[in-house]
Amino acid sequence: MANLNDSMNELMTVDGALATSLVDGNSGMMLAQAGGGLDLEVAAAGNTEVVRAKMKTMKALNLKDEIEDILITLGKHYHIIRPVGSKPGLFFYVVLDRARSNLALARRKVLDVEGALTL
Repeated sequence: MANLNDSMNELMTVDGALATSLVDGNSGMMLAQAGGGLDLEVAAAGNTEVVRAKMKTMKALNLKDEIEDILITLGKHYHIIRPVGSKPGLFFYVVLDRARSNLALARRKVLDVEGALTL
């Protein structure tokens, strides 16, 4: 079982990790963060809108499923958004340097950290 700071620090051990946060998707506010290089407050609010848009689209399509993660691939970064299954409304946001990271291993680490999270 890990607390918020432990969870953020564990995510920062991923090769190529630049920043990470745990976000309350109901308010768009960050609960915890680590790393930097970008404005994580702005990212939290913006990615809340991404998750809401995807949920709205899934509802419109009558998809009876859950989001495992959302991957945004940029030229220099990977951005992983992973809802916390045990705590509806919360999600992890992880930014990786694309040249230094292994996406499969990073996704697995986020899954492991999610499983160990205690609030």
